[in-house]
Amino acid sequence: MPAASHASSEQAPGQPFDVRPFAEKVGAEIVGLDLSRPLNDADFARVHQAHLDYHVVVFRDQHITPQQQIDFSRRFGVLQIHVLKQFLLAHHPEILIVSNIVENGQPVGLGDAGKYWHSDLSYKELPSLGSMLYAQELPSEGGDTLFADMHLAWDTLPEHLRKAVEGLSAVHSYTSRYSHGHNADNWRPTLSAEQLAQVAVVSHPIVRTHPENGRKALFVSEGFTTHIVGLPEDESQAILTELYAHSVRPEGVYRHKWQENDMVFWDNRSLIHLAGGTPDHLRRRLHRTTIQGDAPF
Repeated sequence: MPAASHASSEQAPGQPFDVRPFAEKVGAEIVGLDLSRPLNDADFARVHQAHLDYHVVVFRDQHITPQQQIDFSRRFGVLQIHVLKQFLLAHHPEILIVSNIVENGQPVGLGDAGKYWHSDLSYKELPSLGSMLYAQELPSEGGDTLFADMHLAWDTLPEHLRKAVEGLSAVHSYTSRYSHGHNADNWRPTLSAEQLAQVAVVSHPIVRTHPENGRKALFVSEGFTTHIVGLPEDESQAILTELYAHSVRPEGVYRHKWQENDMVFWDNRSLIHLAGGTPDHLRRRLHRTTIQGDAPF
């Protein structure tokens, strides 16, 4: 559950704002809310409920500082610090810079974030509750982010796949996509021994129960899941391939086309997401905070 509100926020004046669901089965925009101002408990409760109901909410036209993003994120829980410390915002290590920009021959942020469908930090013992991504600099084309509803994926899963995965766990690994030759383009920095120790492999249930809404969801992704525990490799990969394809069918996907000053907050317990790609010559920079969740069950 989100952290308790600070006493000072309880007395903050309310703000009139609208929650407008998108036409897709997932997602809503929140219009008229100013995140640079403290939210009182009633407004915060509305935002929290919208996040649970729609899994991804888009706060339009925000003008907030890094500290204000951190403070708002913390109302939902403890923040997680990314293992790639070279891409953390100076003086604000809670913020990961997601960017394709190169300055003085060095990338300023994580340039390939979201290249494969994934749920943030699923490779941790306590994966992420949710992530907030705040637009800083957007390209004139490309740069979309796609979200897939894993509750819907489970609800519509064919019976043979349900029987194949219920009660089983899968292994998640941070390095799964850039070990074994996947990192030929050197698109992620090599981890030190200390960094590798922070991202040791973990196993989680393939079907998890959301701790707040009680709904079941698939919890595997091509980005971080390596294999199903206890199955032969060929059988494991065949099942996972079917699960991945089923999870991202168009009827369960929302494509976010970024607007200036958007901040997007999604539920990593309910969704997987994917970066749609940005042309190399166009600059893109966003700031991400990540909120720690519970151990999946």
